[in-house]
Amino acid sequence: MLISLDGAAFGYGDNLIFKDVSFSLNEGERAGLIGANGEGKTTLIKLILGELEADAGTVFKKNGLKIGYLEQNGGYVSGNTVYKEMLAVFKQDFDAIEKLSALSSQLSVTDVKSREYAALCAKIESLEKFVSARDGYNAEVKIKTVLNGLGFADMYGRIIDTMSGGEKTRLKLARLLLEEPDLLILDEPTNHLDISTLFWLEEYLQTFKGGIFVVSHDRYFLDRVVTRILEIENKKLLSFTGNYSKYKTLKAELVARQLKEYEAQQEERAKLQDYVDRNLVRASTTKMAQSRRRQLEKMELVEKPFTPRRPPAFKFEYDTQPYENVLEIKGLDLTREDKLLIKGANLKITRGVKVAIVGENGTGKSSLLKEVLKGNPKILVGRFVKFAYYDQEFINLDSENTVLAELWERHVGYTQTEARSALARCGLFAEDMQKPVKALSGGERAKLALCVLECERGNVLLLDEPTNHLDLPAREGLEQALKNFDGTLVFVSHDRYFISALADAVAEISDGSLSYFEGGYENYAERKTEAERKAREAVAAEKLKAVNAERESSYRGKKERAEAERKKQLAKELEKQIYALESEEEQINAQLILPEVAADYKQVAVLLAKLEGIKLQLDALYKQYETVI
Repeated sequence: MLISLDGAAFGYGDNLIFKDVSFSLNEGERAGLIGANGEGKTTLIKLILGELEADAGTVFKKNGLKIGYLEQNGGYVSGNTVYKEMLAVFKQDFDAIEKLSALSSQLSVTDVKSREYAALCAKIESLEKFVSARDGYNAEVKIKTVLNGLGFADMYGRIIDTMSGGEKTRLKLARLLLEEPDLLILDEPTNHLDISTLFWLEEYLQTFKGGIFVVSHDRYFLDRVVTRILEIENKKLLSFTGNYSKYKTLKAELVARQLKEYEAQQEERAKLQDYVDRNLVRASTTKMAQSRRRQLEKMELVEKPFTPRRPPAFKFEYDTQPYENVLEIKGLDLTREDKLLIKGANLKITRGVKVAIVGENGTGKSSLLKEVLKGNPKILVGRFVKFAYYDQEFINLDSENTVLAELWERHVGYTQTEARSALARCGLFAEDMQKPVKALSGGERAKLALCVLECERGNVLLLDEPTNHLDLPAREGLEQALKNFDGTLVFVSHDRYFISALADAVAEISDGSLSYFEGGYENYAERKTEAERKAREAVAAEKLKAVNAERESSYRGKKERAEAERKKQLAKELEKQIYALESEEEQINAQLILPEVAADYKQVAVLLAKLEGIKLQLDALYKQYETVI
């Protein structure tokens, strides 16, 4: 067991955050912590870390427990380069290897019969065991694997202090993965990751040997990574076995069962009370009534299931329908700060279509949305189109305004009741009305910005990362509202669950070009997987061709040619086996990204077991292949 909380409670003064929190996390277990904004998720993490002390109950940590913690916006302050900073993680290993080299040199000039020789051999053996146990010889391979996977392939020499906040947070995550702690605590780790990096991280975490405790609003990530969901609700903590999709089912069943038990008891209590009220004053039935009253008094009350505050109920409507052709981009070159982001982009969007724009960070997704609003001559807008734009940075909100004034000043025709009602529907209530916008949390600002967006009544919505900052109920409320919206939707998002639920098509920005995939997210993911497979095959074929040409030119004599031919045939056979296994691996990966598969934790477990077997076979085949080429 890594950590255990028993009856833990915490509050700030009279404000109780949670109470009676009990759970444990074992070695190798992966738990996801969810809950609405302000329920105490980060507070619970700080109790585990020891930064806060519980008001009641106990918090136990295994002796010598090594914890790695990624804060939501935690990063580096360092004048070092990216690669040198990661090398520092393995200082002990490099020091040991260097010492081994020195001892080996010393051993070579020492008399084999001397005591010194025996002592040196013992030291060398001890160091060898230390380095082998830590897999120290592969330290640089590990560094490159993690840095490349998290998007730092071209940034090894970059000075950390010159990086953006998101890049620093990603780099902090890279370091934590390399440190391999006993317990990895991640607070919203997917916030600064693009889709390809998310897939890499999920696969990496599935093979992580330590325990994982993650706070996340990314439902797709929770489905693929965790095996248990912990939920903080109404100051209490509940535990559910399985991933997020399984949790949804179990939670609904639990609430339905609790409600049924509560209603049955209330009905029974009402009958008993009615009998008491009617018969207590009658001499002939007084004893019976008193018995019923004692039964009532002794009855252990079933607690009424908690009804959470109603989640936001967004609603997007418009007044005028546009013509069929809503938006067309013709040969657009998009630049930012003298950097060419997209060359010769072409895209046509018709009325009612929902398009997701995806791509790695910095490729120009947000810039493309902003360019649509600018009236670029290369972007043709259809008749009667009315854009409504959501900016992830909330630059259109006046930070000095109050919440009520921010909406009311934009729509002076509203009565105060109408303005308050619109805000309440979007999750901002009476106590929020006079708050200044600058004092709102990220989630509250997002709800305000979405309320403003609603009231603009646009028939074409342009949304830039609309699920950022929203908790799970708000995300699901937004998702449902956009499903019901019969206008046109163009949105940038890293939330794959959200994309899968909404997108009719996917526009991807990659390597300076804009590609369009009809048929939704699943079709896009399948076609991307196939394209990547063909690209790998082409690269492998070119490498093989170059190796064969070099080998042919160096042949000398019959025996060499015969041996070369044997190796050539063996190489072909190995390539067939490798290709078959890689194809099977890609098919399994393609299955894993399907929402209906990710929701079935048993099927996911079977597929992951198959993947592990395939990887072992591939490792053996690659080693054999290297000996014959």
